[in-house]
Amino acid sequence: MHFSLISTFLAFINRYSHGKAQTRSLSAAPKPGNSLQMVSATMAERWATLSSTIASLMFAWAIICKYSPYEVRHVIKKLKRRLKDHFNPYIQLCIHEYTGERLKRSEGYVMVESYLISITSKDANCFRADLEKDGGNLVLSMDESQKVTDEFEGAQVWWGLRRISASSRTNYPERGERFYKLVFNKKHRELVTKSYLDHVMKKGKEIRARNRNRKLYTNIPGSSSMMSSGMWSHIVFEHPASFETMALDPEKKEEIVEDLLAFSKNKEFYQRAGKAWKRGYLLYGPPGTGKSTMVAAMANLLNYDVYDLDLTAVRDNTELRRLLIKTTGKSVIVIEDIDCSLNLTGQRKKIKDKKSSEEDKNMTDEPKKERKEVPKEDGSSRVTLSGLLNFIDGIWSCCGSERVIVFTTNYVEKLDRALIRSGRMDKHIELSYCSFKGFKVLAKNYLNLETHQTFDKIESLMGETNITPANVAENLVPKSPRDDPEKCLSNLIRALEEAKEAAEKKKKAKEAQDKVEAVQPQDEEETEKPV
Repeated sequence: MHFSLISTFLAFINRYSHGKAQTRSLSAAPKPGNSLQMVSATMAERWATLSSTIASLMFAWAIICKYSPYEVRHVIKKLKRRLKDHFNPYIQLCIHEYTGERLKRSEGYVMVESYLISITSKDANCFRADLEKDGGNLVLSMDESQKVTDEFEGAQVWWGLRRISASSRTNYPERGERFYKLVFNKKHRELVTKSYLDHVMKKGKEIRARNRNRKLYTNIPGSSSMMSSGMWSHIVFEHPASFETMALDPEKKEEIVEDLLAFSKNKEFYQRAGKAWKRGYLLYGPPGTGKSTMVAAMANLLNYDVYDLDLTAVRDNTELRRLLIKTTGKSVIVIEDIDCSLNLTGQRKKIKDKKSSEEDKNMTDEPKKERKEVPKEDGSSRVTLSGLLNFIDGIWSCCGSERVIVFTTNYVEKLDRALIRSGRMDKHIELSYCSFKGFKVLAKNYLNLETHQTFDKIESLMGETNITPANVAENLVPKSPRDDPEKCLSNLIRALEEAKEAAEKKKKAKEAQDKVEAVQPQDEEETEKPV
């Protein structure tokens, strides 16, 4: 259609120029001194010839494109593209939103999108405003058909957002797949492909990490192993805990913080040492000493996601490995109360062998009775100690990087030594009862007090009895609008005195029981003597 319109237009110019030239030649003969009129007539004739030739070529081209076989048109199109690419001084690079697996967005596309958000406001005239899925923040990004200019080391490049029409991608029900198009001059090929794109990916990753909403994940019981998005469910992680608000001695806080920051910044060290970039922490101590709070403080300090792994919901070792593969880098994988999750003390095999031997004995004692098979419990977890060790420190542990693995327990002596050795649980952190320094942190957080006349008495009572940070915090929380700091501190002193009395009574009861147990063997020896 375009060729026919152009041919018609050129034919009109041809007729107009040819008619004008004939009129001038018939109306008057050129005078000997009038050279300007002769030149204009000659130019008109040349334009008429040129337009006629172009019109003929365009007409012939339209006929060839319309009536020639498909193979001929395909060859002509390839030649036309090559000719255009040869003379075009610019290169185009496309980064599609989806590659291969439709359900997962391309990481490169996401990084470019994050990078362009930071420079879109400079050049774009039309923006697209989107709400984040979890946080609800408004994010401005480049709208379709907009162009953004960027400069890198003297080279100028242009970014554009385009969309493939739905008819060309019939497999997808949406309007079409989006892609970013990067245009740059051929002379900057090496700079753009080797340095600029790395710069874009690095900056996009930093912006995404800085602006992202961290998530708290938990594994779904009985999730299908074929669904990559169905093994973990998540919510936004908004825990306010920090090391500044934890009831710990300042020296211990500083030691833990330095250890965590050194881990997060030592990527080159782990690569040079040939070790997986991960670190294990064992948090142990009585209930209420802040083990879960410590996990949240670690995640907030490092800006990591948290994966709360429930071992009782994992069917077997294979599913445990799949869960590990689906975790991301920059994450804290925590197993709380690991001594209660499964029987991981190394005694499982002995118990199983003992039960099986008792069953065999009963079956041999009653050979005439009909033997019935006991159905297996499909819902029970079959995760073994070996599978968990491989999860932490085996060959599968290198599938990912920058991970912190945390175990919490109230009874560290119950755990198998192979589970908590160095290399698996690299640092053991004991969280014990609240000290006076820890109390001062809680008093500052809850009551905004740095000193008070009752602090000396509280320090004396804390030196004589044990109380957890959770109990201290509970007594410092105002229970009504009328509760002032004096009332809260009085509640704490009363709780400390009651704990001291209970500890003394328990100690006396134990001493009395020890005396009774010491007397009993003597009575038994006297009764056994012959008369």
